Parts: sequence; C-alpha cells; structure tokens
Amino acid sequence: MVVAGPNGVSRRLLLALAASGLGSPLRAAEPAWPAARPIKLIVPFPAGSSPDLVARWLAEPLGAALGQTVLVDNRPGAGGNIGTALAAQAAPDGYSLLLTIQGPLVTAPLLNPKLPYDPLRDLRPVGLVASSPNVLVLGGGVNARDCAEFVRQARAQGSAWNYGSVGNGSASHLAMESFKSRAGLALTHVPYAGFPQVTNALLSGELQAAFMVPGLAMAQVRAGKLKALAVSSLGRVAALADLPTLVEMGYPGFEAISWQAMLVPARTPSAIVERLSAELLRVCRSEAFRAKLLGLYFSAQGTAPEGLLNLMRADRQHWAQVIKAAQIKAD
Repeated sequence: MVVAGPNGVSRRLLLALAASGLGSPLRAAEPAWPAARPIKLIVPFPAGSSPDLVARWLAEPLGAALGQTVLVDNRPGAGGNIGTALAAQAAPDGYSLLLTIQGPLVTAPLLNPKLPYDPLRDLRPVGLVASSPNVLVLGGGVNARDCAEFVRQARAQGSAWNYGSVGNGSASHLAMESFKSRAGLALTHVPYAGFPQVTNALLSGELQAAFMVPGLAMAQVRAGKLKALAVSSLGRVAALADLPTLVEMGYPGFEAISWQAMLVPARTPSAIVERLSAELLRVCRSEAFRAKLLGLYFSAQGTAPEGLLNLMRADRQHWAQVIKAAQIKAD
C-alpha cells in the first residue's frame, strides 16, 4: 500500500519533492562547462511522443540558461531501453543528457535482468521533471455509471471481458494488474503496439477497459466515445478536476502515475550535475513550462538528484511486488 501525504501526494513522490533545491555553482578548480559545443538530450522515444514534447519544451530554456544549444536526439526502440542504454554508455562529460519515463528506469530492469545497463549503477539522476496520472477508461460498449458499477459488471463477466495495454510490463499493464488485484477482477490482458491501437479496440468493443495516458484518452472522452471513470493519482489533478481518484472510489493508497526525469551517465562530475539540476529546477518552476505541461495533463515537478534517486528506488520496490504477484513476464 502507498501511504498518502498532504494534498494526496504519495510518500514516494514526497521523498522526491522533499529533496528539491537549487544546486551549488561549478567549482573553480574544474574545467569550464559547458564549452562551445552542443549538448545532446537523448529521448528514447519517437518524435511526437510525450517525452519528446517535454524534451523539446525543456531544450530551449535549458540551452538559454547554459549558453549552449541543446539538441533533442530521438533514439526509440525496445520500450525506451535502446536510447537509455545509449545514454548510459555515453561519455560522462555533461554533453549527453537523458530525458525518459519510469519504464526503462524502474520496471524494465525488473522484467529483463539482461539489460545492457543498470539504471542505479550506470546513470546519475539530475531531477524529476513531470508527473501525470493514468485514467481508467471504459469502452463504448460498457454501460457503467461509475467505478463501483463497472467492478460489479466485470466480476460477473469474469475473464470474458478484456483490458488493453501497450505491452507486457508497461505502465498501463501494471496499473490494471494492480487494480485487478485490489478489486478482485479476472479481466483478460490483451497487449497492443501503442495507445492508438488500444483506443481503436476500445471504440470497436474488442476491449472493455484500459488505463490510458490522459493526453490520448481525454479527446475521445470529451467527444463522448469513451467513458473515463477515475484517475490513478492519490489526489485529484487540476487538469482533470472533474474525475475522482480511485482512492475516493474505495481503494485506499491506490496510485499508478507516470513520470519523466532527466539523468546523465554515472561518472558525470558532481559540479555539472549540480548545475544541470539547478537550471532544470528553474525551468520546472517557470509558468511557461508549467502551462505547456498542463496541455498534456502533466504537472511540473522539479527535484534535486537525491529526490529522483529516492523515487526510483521506492518505485522499483513497489512495482516489483505487483510484477511478482501477477507473474508478469517480459514480451
């Protein structure tokens, strides 16, 4: 169970936020950084994805603060593992940064012990950037007014009803398995290549439910084609204030949020990490950046490196229990 702190914030996220703070300036004894060369921001997902958009919104103000160009370098594949491995193996000189989601950092190592990188060993946290809840969505063929009615109907259907995800071990998969366990459901898992396919399957009646990122789900919900029941954060979020939480629906401590963070290769000098963390925190506190994130239903965070490290460790422990209980295997 996840214990909530003030304002519905989880203890895991509180650990990260409690470590927020501005870093110290570069030490005079170390080589000047950054020099006159571009800084590469590796994003292990394709152009147009939410990590790509967040990275591009970060790149301009971060580059302006550092006095150098920050270039977004998309390296998609294997659920983000390819680009994350590339960043982990890059030179630790402050010119290769990583912007990624929790999958390659938390759940991928739990599902695949043969990954070519270990996030806790090969990467060094800079800071948490943003977080967002998932939304429990019903297909058009399910006539349930609220979460309690959906659970009653799903229990009656047993394994005849299906839910979709974007792959084994994905956030959408783990969120539903966690909910299934809490609600006593036997929904059958059907993995898809991406959320557009999940959306189509919900609209066609192939799927009865899914946890989806709100940036993709809410357009169909607003159009009346899908029904959103609840969000997976501990407290309500401003961009989805009309949706209750699953905590409110009778599942204390239920949380399955998505987050994005910046990291660098493990041996990057502390002075560089501190400078990056300080500038990242300033961007995360800016109204312009927060407004852009709100359009994707994300909330800006901003933490010191230690806060992100605490979050990674806590999430790994939490999701390891879900993976073990549901006997989830990698694709």
